[in-house]
Amino acid sequence: MLTIKNELVKAERLTQEDAHYFFGYYDTPAWSLSDRYHLCHKVDFMDRLPHAADSATVGYIDMRDHSFHPVAETTAWNFQQGSMLQWHPACPEEEIIYNTWDGETYRGTVQNIHTGSSRQLELPVANVDPTGMYAVSINFDRMFDFRPGYGYAGREDLYKEVRHSPNDGIFLIELATGESRLILSLQHIWDFTKSRFPGQDKKLLINHITFNTDGSRLVFLVRYFPEPGEVWETAILTVNRDGSDLFLLSDYSYASHYHWRDRESIVFHSRGAESGDAGDQLYVLRDLTHEAEIIDTAFFLRDGHCSYSPDRQYMLYDSYPDADGYRHLYVYSLKNKSGVTLGSYYSLPDIDGDIRCDLHPRWNQAGTHISFDSIHEGRRHVYVMDLRKVMESGC
Repeated sequence: MLTIKNELVKAERLTQEDAHYFFGYYDTPAWSLSDRYHLCHKVDFMDRLPHAADSATVGYIDMRDHSFHPVAETTAWNFQQGSMLQWHPACPEEEIIYNTWDGETYRGTVQNIHTGSSRQLELPVANVDPTGMYAVSINFDRMFDFRPGYGYAGREDLYKEVRHSPNDGIFLIELATGESRLILSLQHIWDFTKSRFPGQDKKLLINHITFNTDGSRLVFLVRYFPEPGEVWETAILTVNRDGSDLFLLSDYSYASHYHWRDRESIVFHSRGAESGDAGDQLYVLRDLTHEAEIIDTAFFLRDGHCSYSPDRQYMLYDSYPDADGYRHLYVYSLKNKSGVTLGSYYSLPDIDGDIRCDLHPRWNQAGTHISFDSIHEGRRHVYVMDLRKVMESGC
Protein backbone atom coordinates (compact mmCIF):
# COMPACT_ATOMS: atom_id res chain seq x y z
CA MET A 1 0.00 0.00 0.00
CA LEU A 2 1.56 3.28 -1.10
CA THR A 3 -0.70 6.28 -1.52
CA ILE A 4 1.14 9.51 -2.24
CA LYS A 5 0.26 12.33 -4.58
CA ASN A 6 1.75 15.72 -5.37
CA GLU A 7 5.13 14.79 -3.90
CA LEU A 8 7.44 17.69 -4.73
CA VAL A 9 10.30 16.28 -2.64
CA LYS A 10 10.74 12.54 -2.21
CA ALA A 11 10.27 11.39 1.38
CA GLU A 12 12.54 8.59 2.60
CA ARG A 13 11.23 6.11 5.15
CA LEU A 14 13.48 5.70 8.19
CA THR A 15 11.75 2.82 9.97
CA GLN A 16 11.30 -0.90 9.37
CA GLU A 17 8.29 -3.16 8.74
CA ASP A 18 8.61 -5.18 11.97
CA ALA A 19 6.36 -2.85 14.03
CA HIS A 20 4.74 0.59 14.08
CA TYR A 21 7.02 3.58 14.63
CA PHE A 22 6.28 7.21 15.36
CA PHE A 23 7.84 10.16 17.14
CA GLY A 24 4.85 12.21 18.29
CA TYR A 25 4.36 15.94 18.53
CA TYR A 26 5.60 18.64 16.17
CA ASP A 27 7.21 21.08 18.62
CA THR A 28 9.45 18.72 20.63
CA PRO A 29 13.12 18.11 19.65
CA ALA A 30 13.34 14.77 17.83
CA TRP A 31 16.83 15.31 16.35
CA SER A 32 20.04 15.32 18.35
CA LEU A 33 22.30 18.37 18.24
CA SER A 34 24.44 16.96 15.40
CA ASP A 35 21.35 15.60 13.58
CA ARG A 36 22.91 12.13 13.69
CA TYR A 37 20.19 10.61 15.88
CA HIS A 38 16.41 10.80 15.59
CA LEU A 39 14.19 9.69 18.48
CA CYS A 40 11.08 7.56 18.04
CA HIS A 41 8.67 5.12 19.67
CA LYS A 42 8.14 1.52 18.59
CA VAL A 43 4.78 -0.17 19.31
CA ASP A 44 2.92 -3.35 18.28
CA PHE A 45 -0.43 -1.85 17.23
CA MET A 46 -1.96 1.32 15.81
CA ASP A 47 -5.72 0.73 15.69
CA ARG A 48 -6.84 1.38 19.29
CA LEU A 49 -6.03 3.50 22.31
CA PRO A 50 -3.20 2.26 24.53
CA HIS A 51 -4.30 0.44 27.68
CA ALA A 52 -2.56 0.91 31.01
CA ALA A 53 -0.31 -2.13 30.53
CA ASP A 54 0.60 -1.49 26.88
CA SER A 55 4.29 -0.80 26.49
CA ALA A 56 6.15 1.35 23.97
CA THR A 57 9.85 1.04 23.23
CA VAL A 58 11.65 4.39 23.22
CA GLY A 59 14.81 4.57 21.17
CA TYR A 60 16.65 6.35 18.42
CA ILE A 61 17.41 5.96 14.73
CA ASP A 62 21.02 6.36 13.64
CA MET A 63 20.70 8.53 10.54
CA ARG A 64 23.87 7.03 9.04
CA ASP A 65 22.27 3.63 8.40
CA HIS A 66 18.67 4.03 9.63
CA SER A 67 19.18 1.40 12.31
CA PHE A 68 16.87 1.53 15.32
CA HIS A 69 18.42 1.35 18.80
CA PRO A 70 16.05 0.61 21.70
CA VAL A 71 16.76 2.44 24.95
CA ALA A 72 13.89 1.70 27.35
CA GLU A 73 10.25 0.66 27.74
CA THR A 74 7.41 2.83 29.02
CA THR A 75 3.68 2.49 29.64
CA ALA A 76 3.22 6.29 29.85
CA TRP A 77 2.43 7.12 26.24
CA ASN A 78 -0.25 7.95 23.69
CA PHE A 79 -0.40 8.22 19.90
CA GLN A 80 -0.48 12.03 19.73
CA GLN A 81 2.48 13.01 21.91
CA GLY A 82 4.08 9.66 22.64
CA SER A 83 5.84 9.64 26.02
CA MET A 84 6.95 13.29 25.61
CA LEU A 85 10.21 11.77 24.35
CA GLN A 86 12.82 14.45 23.58
CA TRP A 87 16.48 15.37 23.86
CA HIS A 88 17.68 17.01 27.05
CA PRO A 89 18.67 20.55 25.97
CA ALA A 90 21.71 20.48 28.26
CA CYS A 91 22.99 17.18 26.77
CA PRO A 92 21.36 16.99 23.32
CA GLU A 93 23.58 14.20 21.99
CA GLU A 94 23.53 11.93 25.02
CA GLU A 95 20.50 12.34 27.30
CA ILE A 96 16.82 11.93 26.57
CA ILE A 97 13.73 12.78 28.61
CA TYR A 98 10.52 10.76 28.54
CA ASN A 99 7.64 9.84 30.85
CA THR A 100 7.27 6.54 32.69
CA TRP A 101 4.96 4.79 35.19
CA ASP A 102 6.66 3.56 38.37
CA GLY A 103 3.75 1.45 39.60
CA GLU A 104 2.16 4.24 41.60
CA THR A 105 2.51 7.46 39.62
CA TYR A 106 3.80 8.95 36.40
CA ARG A 107 7.27 10.47 36.40
CA GLY A 108 9.70 12.01 33.96
CA THR A 109 12.86 10.00 33.34
CA VAL A 110 16.22 11.37 32.23
CA GLN A 111 18.40 8.70 30.60
CA ASN A 112 21.77 8.51 28.89
CA ILE A 113 21.34 6.66 25.60
CA HIS A 114 24.95 5.41 25.60
CA THR A 115 25.49 4.30 29.22
CA GLY A 116 21.88 3.48 30.11
CA SER A 117 22.13 5.37 33.41
CA SER A 118 18.88 7.10 34.38
CA ARG A 119 17.21 9.12 37.09
CA GLN A 120 13.60 10.00 37.81
CA LEU A 121 11.87 13.32 38.26
CA GLU A 122 9.10 13.84 40.79
CA LEU A 123 6.44 14.45 38.13
CA PRO A 124 5.84 13.67 34.44
CA VAL A 125 7.10 16.17 31.89
CA ALA A 126 4.81 18.25 29.66
CA ASN A 127 7.46 20.62 28.25
CA VAL A 128 11.16 21.36 28.75
CA ASP A 129 12.85 24.74 29.03
CA PRO A 130 15.16 25.30 26.01
CA THR A 131 18.06 26.09 28.38
CA GLY A 132 17.74 22.65 30.01
CA MET A 133 17.23 23.93 33.55
CA TYR A 134 13.51 23.34 34.04
CA ALA A 135 10.49 21.39 32.88
CA VAL A 136 6.80 21.84 33.58
CA SER A 137 4.20 19.24 34.49
CA ILE A 138 0.41 19.12 34.22
CA ASN A 139 -2.24 16.55 35.16
CA PHE A 140 -2.09 13.74 32.57
CA ASP A 141 -4.81 11.76 34.39
CA ARG A 142 -7.21 14.67 33.96
CA MET A 143 -6.10 14.98 30.37
CA PHE A 144 -7.01 11.34 29.72
CA ASP A 145 -10.57 12.02 30.89
CA PHE A 146 -10.80 15.04 28.58
CA ARG A 147 -8.87 13.82 25.53
CA PRO A 148 -7.57 10.22 25.82
CA GLY A 149 -5.19 10.77 22.92
CA TYR A 150 -3.15 13.20 25.02
CA GLY A 151 -3.30 11.58 28.47
CA TYR A 152 -2.30 8.28 30.06
CA ALA A 153 -4.64 5.42 30.94
CA GLY A 154 -3.14 4.05 34.15
CA ARG A 155 -4.59 6.10 37.00
CA GLU A 156 -7.72 8.02 37.95
CA ASP A 157 -7.46 11.78 38.36
CA LEU A 158 -7.00 12.57 42.05
CA TYR A 159 -9.05 15.75 41.53
CA LYS A 160 -11.71 14.24 39.27
CA GLU A 161 -14.60 15.68 41.30
CA VAL A 162 -12.94 19.07 41.81
CA ARG A 163 -13.61 21.65 39.12
CA HIS A 164 -10.53 23.80 39.77
CA SER A 165 -8.38 22.55 42.60
CA PRO A 166 -5.96 24.86 44.49
CA ASN A 167 -3.57 21.87 44.59
CA ASP A 168 -3.53 21.08 40.87
CA GLY A 169 -2.30 23.11 37.90
CA ILE A 170 1.18 23.91 36.56
CA PHE A 171 4.21 22.47 38.35
CA LEU A 172 7.80 23.59 37.77
CA ILE A 173 10.45 20.83 37.84
CA GLU A 174 14.16 21.44 38.40
CA LEU A 175 15.82 19.05 36.00
CA ALA A 176 19.06 18.89 38.00
CA THR A 177 17.37 17.67 41.19
CA GLY A 178 14.03 16.36 39.94
CA GLU A 179 12.19 18.38 42.58
CA SER A 180 8.92 20.11 41.72
CA ARG A 181 6.56 22.75 43.07
CA LEU A 182 3.16 24.15 42.13
CA ILE A 183 3.56 27.58 40.51
CA LEU A 184 0.00 28.23 39.29
CA SER A 185 -3.16 26.45 40.43
CA LEU A 186 -6.35 25.72 38.52
CA GLN A 187 -8.17 27.68 41.21
CA HIS A 188 -6.05 30.75 40.46
CA ILE A 189 -6.68 30.32 36.74
CA TRP A 190 -10.42 30.03 37.33
CA ASP A 191 -10.46 33.15 39.47
CA PHE A 192 -8.54 34.96 36.74
CA THR A 193 -10.86 33.92 33.88
CA LYS A 194 -14.28 33.19 35.43
CA SER A 195 -15.83 36.53 34.40
CA ARG A 196 -16.36 34.91 30.99
CA PHE A 197 -18.89 32.52 32.63
CA PRO A 198 -21.28 34.49 34.88
CA GLY A 199 -23.32 32.16 37.05
CA GLN A 200 -21.45 29.06 35.82
CA ASP A 201 -18.74 26.87 37.28
CA LYS A 202 -16.48 25.11 34.78
CA LYS A 203 -14.21 22.11 35.31
CA LEU A 204 -10.84 23.29 33.98
CA LEU A 205 -7.74 21.59 32.67
CA ILE A 206 -4.54 22.61 30.94
CA ASN A 207 -4.28 20.97 27.52
CA HIS A 208 -0.93 22.27 26.18
CA ILE A 209 1.91 24.26 27.71
CA THR A 210 5.22 25.47 26.25
CA PHE A 211 8.21 27.55 27.36
CA ASN A 212 9.22 30.50 25.21
CA THR A 213 12.60 30.55 23.46
CA ASP A 214 14.63 31.66 26.49
CA GLY A 215 12.64 29.81 29.15
CA SER A 216 11.45 32.96 30.89
CA ARG A 217 7.70 32.61 30.19
CA LEU A 218 5.14 29.96 29.38
CA VAL A 219 2.11 29.90 27.13
CA PHE A 220 -0.67 27.44 27.94
CA LEU A 221 -4.13 26.51 26.70
CA VAL A 222 -6.92 26.32 29.29
CA ARG A 223 -9.99 24.34 28.32
CA TYR A 224 -13.04 23.09 30.20
CA PHE A 225 -15.03 19.87 30.29
CA PRO A 226 -18.16 20.61 28.23
CA GLU A 227 -21.67 19.99 29.48
CA PRO A 228 -23.91 17.77 27.27
CA GLY A 229 -24.52 19.53 23.98
CA GLU A 230 -21.79 22.07 24.67
CA VAL A 231 -18.50 22.54 22.77
CA TRP A 232 -15.42 23.39 24.80
CA GLU A 233 -13.53 26.61 24.14
CA THR A 234 -9.93 27.64 24.69
CA ALA A 235 -8.29 30.50 26.57
CA ILE A 236 -4.67 31.41 25.83
CA LEU A 237 -2.69 32.53 28.87
CA THR A 238 0.95 33.35 29.48
CA VAL A 239 2.88 33.50 32.75
CA ASN A 240 6.40 33.92 34.07
CA ARG A 241 8.33 30.77 34.87
CA ASP A 242 7.75 31.31 38.60
CA GLY A 243 3.98 31.72 38.18
CA SER A 244 3.92 35.51 38.35
CA ASP A 245 2.60 38.09 35.86
CA LEU A 246 -0.30 36.01 34.55
CA PHE A 247 -1.75 37.44 31.32
CA LEU A 248 -4.86 36.58 29.30
CA LEU A 249 -3.62 36.68 25.74
CA SER A 250 -6.98 35.59 24.33
CA ASP A 251 -10.22 34.85 26.20
CA TYR A 252 -12.23 31.64 25.78
CA SER A 253 -12.89 31.17 22.09
CA TYR A 254 -11.15 29.14 19.37
CA ALA A 255 -7.39 28.52 19.61
CA SER A 256 -5.37 25.56 18.42
CA HIS A 257 -1.75 24.96 17.37
CA TYR A 258 1.07 27.40 18.04
CA HIS A 259 4.85 27.89 18.08
CA TRP A 260 7.08 30.54 19.70
CA ARG A 261 8.94 32.73 17.22
CA ASP A 262 11.03 34.42 19.90
CA ARG A 263 10.73 35.26 23.58
CA GLU A 264 7.81 37.65 22.97
CA SER A 265 5.93 36.47 19.86
CA ILE A 266 3.91 33.32 19.14
CA VAL A 267 2.35 32.11 15.91
CA PHE A 268 -1.14 30.83 16.68
CA HIS A 269 -4.00 29.39 14.68
CA SER A 270 -6.79 31.12 16.56
CA ARG A 271 -9.74 33.47 16.29
CA GLY A 272 -7.73 36.55 17.21
CA ALA A 273 -10.76 37.87 19.08
CA GLU A 274 -8.82 40.59 20.92
CA SER A 275 -7.31 41.85 17.66
CA GLY A 276 -10.28 42.39 15.38
CA ASP A 277 -12.80 40.31 13.50
CA ALA A 278 -10.71 38.58 10.83
CA GLY A 279 -11.82 35.17 12.15
CA ASP A 280 -9.87 31.92 12.36
CA GLN A 281 -6.42 32.61 10.94
CA LEU A 282 -2.74 31.99 11.49
CA TYR A 283 -1.75 34.99 13.60
CA VAL A 284 1.47 36.16 15.21
CA LEU A 285 0.45 37.25 18.71
CA ARG A 286 2.65 39.45 20.88
CA ASP A 287 2.86 38.44 24.53
CA LEU A 288 1.55 40.88 27.18
CA THR A 289 -0.39 42.77 24.48
CA HIS A 290 -3.39 42.19 22.25
CA GLU A 291 -1.44 42.95 19.11
CA ALA A 292 -1.78 40.46 16.25
CA GLU A 293 -0.50 40.13 12.71
CA ILE A 294 -2.04 37.85 10.08
CA ILE A 295 0.58 35.95 8.07
CA ASP A 296 -1.14 34.94 4.80
CA THR A 297 -4.87 34.26 4.52
CA ALA A 298 -4.53 32.98 0.95
CA PHE A 299 -2.01 30.26 1.87
CA PHE A 300 -2.90 29.16 5.41
CA LEU A 301 -6.49 28.19 4.81
CA ARG A 302 -7.04 25.79 7.71
CA ASP A 303 -5.61 24.74 11.05
CA GLY A 304 -2.27 22.92 10.98
CA HIS A 305 0.79 22.08 13.03
CA CYS A 306 2.97 25.17 12.61
CA SER A 307 6.67 25.53 13.39
CA TYR A 308 9.35 28.07 12.54
CA SER A 309 12.60 26.88 11.01
CA PRO A 310 15.60 27.31 13.32
CA ASP A 311 16.56 30.53 11.47
CA ARG A 312 12.92 31.75 11.60
CA GLN A 313 12.83 32.23 7.82
CA TYR A 314 10.36 29.44 6.99
CA MET A 315 7.14 28.02 8.37
CA LEU A 316 6.51 24.28 8.32
CA TYR A 317 2.84 23.33 8.20
CA ASP A 318 0.49 20.41 7.61
CA SER A 319 -3.22 19.70 7.34
CA TYR A 320 -5.88 17.36 8.58
CA PRO A 321 -7.34 14.98 5.96
CA ASP A 322 -9.28 16.52 3.08
CA ALA A 323 -12.37 14.96 1.47
CA ASP A 324 -10.16 12.45 -0.37
CA GLY A 325 -8.41 11.40 2.85
CA TYR A 326 -5.05 13.05 2.14
CA ARG A 327 -2.99 15.03 4.62
CA HIS A 328 -0.85 17.74 3.04
CA LEU A 329 2.63 18.90 3.99
CA TYR A 330 3.72 22.50 3.30
CA VAL A 331 6.66 24.84 3.70
CA TYR A 332 6.33 28.63 3.44
CA SER A 333 8.93 31.37 3.00
CA LEU A 334 8.13 34.16 5.45
CA LYS A 335 10.45 36.52 3.58
CA ASN A 336 9.03 35.90 0.10
CA LYS A 337 5.47 35.30 1.32
CA SER A 338 5.10 32.18 -0.78
CA GLY A 339 4.86 28.49 -0.08
CA VAL A 340 4.59 25.05 -1.70
CA THR A 341 2.96 21.70 -1.07
CA LEU A 342 5.78 19.25 -0.36
CA GLY A 343 3.59 16.16 -0.55
CA SER A 344 0.17 14.68 0.10
CA TYR A 345 -0.16 11.42 2.04
CA TYR A 346 -3.20 9.20 2.40
CA SER A 347 -4.59 8.72 5.89
CA LEU A 348 -6.51 5.53 6.64
CA PRO A 349 -10.08 6.56 7.56
CA ASP A 350 -10.34 4.01 10.39
CA ILE A 351 -7.28 5.47 12.13
CA ASP A 352 -9.02 8.60 13.31
CA GLY A 353 -9.86 10.59 16.42
CA ASP A 354 -7.53 9.99 19.36
CA ILE A 355 -5.59 7.27 17.50
CA ARG A 356 -5.10 9.29 14.31
CA CYS A 357 -1.66 9.71 12.76
CA ASP A 358 -1.07 13.40 12.10
CA LEU A 359 2.01 14.25 10.06
CA HIS A 360 3.39 16.42 12.90
CA PRO A 361 6.33 17.69 10.77
CA ARG A 362 9.54 18.62 12.64
CA TRP A 363 12.70 20.51 11.68
CA ASN A 364 16.16 19.09 12.18
CA GLN A 365 18.66 21.18 14.13
CA ALA A 366 20.37 22.53 11.00
CA GLY A 367 17.09 23.59 9.41
CA THR A 368 17.81 21.63 6.23
CA HIS A 369 15.66 18.51 6.68
CA ILE A 370 12.33 17.64 8.22
CA SER A 371 10.83 14.45 9.58
CA PHE A 372 7.18 13.45 9.87
CA ASP A 373 4.95 10.52 10.85
CA SER A 374 2.54 8.92 8.40
CA ILE A 375 0.45 5.79 7.74
CA HIS A 376 0.20 6.03 3.96
CA GLU A 377 2.05 2.70 3.61
CA GLY A 378 -0.36 0.93 5.94
CA ARG A 379 1.76 1.17 9.10
CA ARG A 380 2.96 4.01 11.28
CA HIS A 381 6.37 5.07 10.01
CA VAL A 382 8.79 7.96 10.37
CA TYR A 383 9.96 9.72 7.20
CA VAL A 384 12.66 12.24 6.37
CA MET A 385 12.74 14.89 3.63
CA ASP A 386 15.60 17.10 2.41
CA LEU A 387 14.35 20.69 1.89
CA ARG A 388 17.57 22.37 0.78
CA LYS A 389 16.65 22.68 -2.89
CA VAL A 390 13.15 23.90 -2.06
CA MET A 391 14.51 26.60 0.23
CA GLU A 392 17.16 27.60 -2.32
CA SER A 393 14.32 28.25 -4.78
CA GLY A 394 12.65 30.59 -2.28
CA CYS A 395 9.51 28.39 -2.33
